[in-house]
Parts: sequence; structure tokens; C-alpha cells
Amino acid sequence: MKELVDRTEVKVRFGEVDSMQIVWHGNYLKYFEDAREAFGERYGLGYLEVYKHNVMIPIVKVQCDFKKPLKYGENAIVETTFVNVEAAKIVFEYKIFRKSDMELSATGSSVQVFLTPDGELLLTSPGFFLRWKKHWGLI
Repeated sequence: MKELVDRTEVKVRFGEVDSMQIVWHGNYLKYFEDAREAFGERYGLGYLEVYKHNVMIPIVKVQCDFKKPLKYGENAIVETTFVNVEAAKIVFEYKIFRKSDMELSATGSSVQVFLTPDGELLLTSPGFFLRWKKHWGLI
């Protein structure tokens, strides 16, 4: 099966670290967000693109496992992989590597669901999403 993957680089900024000069744990979720945005731009599944179809895609689950800390001034590579599931949701897996030595810093995942503008949960994937999957050879 085809796999859609994007890699994006992030720089650890001063405001993202704690008093020990390591990335505060909550900022890893921001790196996931940066990576989802980059993935969306690359593959045509960005937030604004989805919104054009009268659909919202809130995150309903996010998970992060910390391996080795990133520090102020380091660059990291966030690898984002689309997980192709049959259910009406968008699932991504993430790996964050320290760029200098490609040491694994964190892994994680996120789940987004489809909602109408009124907040109703869509139990089947919207047509645009099925067309998107077909375009990329996922169905």
C-alpha cells in the first residue's frame, strides 16, 4: 500500500524551552501541528482546503512518547505519516528526530474527525476526502 510521508524542519526557539534549556513537553504537540500543516500543504489536505468543503477536522486524540530531549537552538525533523484507515477520521503518526545526529526525540500520533459546521459528527468520510484518497492511490 502506498504511504504518504512528509518531513519538515523546526528550530527550537528560546520561548519553547524550560529553565533546563530543554523543550517543554507541550511544545512537541506544536511541532506535530507544524508537521500536519506542512503535510497538508504538500498533499492538498490543508485546513483551509478542508474548510472549503464545509467540514471541520478537530483533533480528538493526541499522544506523545518522549525519548530524548531537544534543546534550545537545535533543529529537528518531524516526519509525518498518514495512516490510511477505513473509518471517517484522519490519523497521523509522527517521529521527531534531532537533525544533527538523527537521534529519535519523540514519537506520537493524532486523530481528527469530520464535523459539519454545526458540530455534527460525520459517520462516513466526506466525498472530497474519498476523492483525495483516490487521487493519492490510497483506495
